Amino acid sequence: MTGVINGHILNYMKEKKTGRIRYSNNSSGLTLIEMMIIVAVLGLLGWGIMAVINPADRINQANDARRKSDLQQIQNALEIYHKDVGNYPAASSDYKIIGNLWGNPWQPYIDTLPVDPKSTKTYVYVSSGGQTYYLYASLDRGGKDPQACFSTGDPCTSAVTNNVSTACGGNCDYGVSSQNISL
Repeated sequence: MTGVINGHILNYMKEKKTGRIRYSNNSSGLTLIEMMIIVAVLGLLGWGIMAVINPADRINQANDARRKSDLQQIQNALEIYHKDVGNYPAASSDYKIIGNLWGNPWQPYIDTLPVDPKSTKTYVYVSSGGQTYYLYASLDRGGKDPQACFSTGDPCTSAVTNNVSTACGGNCDYGVSSQNISL
């Protein structure tokens, strides 16, 4: 007698002596070619998903967002310093705020002066006679970032004037300036 149970073709027969039913499964598993096709399709799907997500670009976007946030924090601290002292701090020859290295405290204005997320890059601070300042960073995405500056009148134009266009560890393509500078 032959029957179908749970999608499998089963042959069974009753043994006369024991009265038991013996089942044998005649269906075969996946062949090697079918397995190779499944692996290839899954590989293509994985590759397609990675191409859409692009994790390297997401990491670069996150680093650039952090740089922008860091410069905003430094800018806020510099404006508080200006209100207290009446001018902006001088810049050192290595484009840091005099007496304060990136990554060290600058109390009471900021707990710690931020450091660029990549060790090969640094923030750049330029001050002109204590009345104005510029802060620069090098973005990982460069010109792909909508806030990258390359046009005239933006803070990065002064990076060329101040000879700091590569001091950031790349092109200084993002910048902020003191509030009393009209762009």
